[in-house]
Amino acid sequence: QVQFVESGGGLVQPGGSLRLSCAASGLTFSLYNMSWYRQAPGKERELVATITSAGGSTNYADSVKGRFTISRDNAKRTVYLQMNSLKPDDTAVYSCKAALGSRWYWGQGTQVTVSS
Repeated sequence: QVQFVESGGGLVQPGGSLRLSCAASGLTFSLYNMSWYRQAPGKERELVATITSAGGSTNYADSVKGRFTISRDNAKRTVYLQMNSLKPDDTAVYSCKAALGSRWYWGQGTQVTVSS
């Protein structure tokens, strides 16, 4: 059974930082491309960042380039999202996703709120 444990969300002031973690079990983590998505109330889900299985390539949404960094530790079966210079528009539920071909699995999501 594939499971994810997401952590690191919370309330932060504008300009602050958070680091999200998504720890996986029940799958061969090192084979999967990993992504972070977010969904704000009343908005469609948005792809934030993706990292390839070996970590050699990353991609980011224009809205987070230069502020967010995705990384992974295959030995710990964990993907991270370092978020700096946070803005109120970054407020959303952030979820990790594992993808390999036609197979994909979602984490349960963690709330990030950016507010003064």
